[in-house]
Amino acid sequence: MQRAARSSNEHSARRDLERVAKRAMDIAGASVGLVAFGPVMGAAALAVRATMGSPVLFRQVRPGLHGEPFTILKLRTMIEASTDQPDAVRLTRLGKLLRSTSVDELPQFWNVLRGDMSLVGPRALLMEYLPLYSPRHARRHEVKPGLTSWVAVHGRNTVSWEDQFEMDVWYVENQSLWLDLKILAMTVAKVLARDGVTQEGRATRDPFTGLAPEPG
Repeated sequence: MQRAARSSNEHSARRDLERVAKRAMDIAGASVGLVAFGPVMGAAALAVRATMGSPVLFRQVRPGLHGEPFTILKLRTMIEASTDQPDAVRLTRLGKLLRSTSVDELPQFWNVLRGDMSLVGPRALLMEYLPLYSPRHARRHEVKPGLTSWVAVHGRNTVSWEDQFEMDVWYVENQSLWLDLKILAMTVAKVLARDGVTQEGRATRDPFTGLAPEPG
């Protein structure tokens, strides 16, 4: 029993150390990102203001760690809806450019610095999806949502919802600093290739309406 207890304590200490190291990497990465991409964000914000008016930032409440709500920040990419227009119609030419280059996501460095998000983790989806998850897929909220993710480097918005949630759970079960560094490196290549940003005919992808229950 003493050996089992010692092993459990060592595992817990290792996980605590990894969490501290991950947070340190988040703070360092977000700080560098805000400084390095500050001019890009500034120029993009001016372009949004000139073409779409105010507000420049898109704010929306999303579920974070353990499903707790936080306000995510993005550069605005759509015109305001005057009717029930689909997102693909509201998305402007500038908005398409910002999304294809992921420049619209850059304000989330501030979310990372605040501690709402991490550099790497499952994507923050919508609050209304929370009751639709299976208990297994709800595990995606055991970690902070990320600026990039395992899904983002394996198809992003072109993968099925079920595959996305399975990849999110896989990340939760296998997370490590080395995996985060690998995902960050792969993200750079994906952004440069502008790969997997949208489903065909959609501003992003079809909304999640729940998965069919497993037979039996």
